[in-house]
Amino acid sequence: MAAIVPLREAVASLVRDDMSVALEGFTHLIPFAAGHELIRQRRRNLTLIRMTPDLVYDQMIGMGCASRLVFSWGGNPGVGSLHRFRDAIQNVWPNPLELEEHSHADMAARYQAGASGLPFAVTRGYVGSDLPKHNRKIKLITCPFTGELLTATPALNPDVTIIHAQKADRKGNVFIFGIIGIQKEAALAAKNVIVTVEEIVNDLQAPLNACVLPTWVVSCVCEVPGGAHPSYAHGYYRRDNAFCKAWDGISRERETFLAWMQRHVLSTRDFSDYRRSIEAETKVGSNG
Repeated sequence: MAAIVPLREAVASLVRDDMSVALEGFTHLIPFAAGHELIRQRRRNLTLIRMTPDLVYDQMIGMGCASRLVFSWGGNPGVGSLHRFRDAIQNVWPNPLELEEHSHADMAARYQAGASGLPFAVTRGYVGSDLPKHNRKIKLITCPFTGELLTATPALNPDVTIIHAQKADRKGNVFIFGIIGIQKEAALAAKNVIVTVEEIVNDLQAPLNACVLPTWVVSCVCEVPGGAHPSYAHGYYRRDNAFCKAWDGISRERETFLAWMQRHVLSTRDFSDYRRSIEAETKVGSNG
């Protein structure tokens, strides 16, 4: 049965330096609160896995948490580049960052293979692509039935997968609704799973065929209201587009980035304290 614990305790007990960690969530339910806790606990030399690295990984890369990134696309959605990600690649700041790039479809297939207990995934999506020239983990194979040339890549089995969801019950069963993305497969593929949720309830009230992660595949559940901000949580709050636009200026220079992270993440106790911090700054700015 999953343990219901504070996020600080879950990260401290399950995430160590040098581990592979996947923070998944697509357009909504991105686990920002967990990313901040990893930064607060100063985890280092992590292999970060995510189909679409965006602001949460920009923050973690810029704060020195990562030595390697396994991904399929990276950017600030609707805005532009991730400046801390770019700085790590172009200028090796704050430390070197190794890249392992795949296609979206391949990343999904690799999670699926990991969740299924298979050693590798098979796709035909790299035909005509240059990626196999730059990624030695993309191997050409021949179908034993048709003779077709396909590509194989190793299954993904993160040491820890972290996701955000809307609800969990007191036994640790987790209910996700809206866009599911790859969260289910990423959780089933991992050795340990941390789930942050908007609320813990007595009854999930999940409809037939809903996406429910049973308690026996979840290591820890942590109640963190608003824990996906600035992404949205379907049924709870909207995406904070203003924050995503502001992040472009905050993260563009190292000094402003570090000052912001020190003020709002390292100097706050938890995610609720972080939210109060940024809301207070927004009010001061609007009054000025």
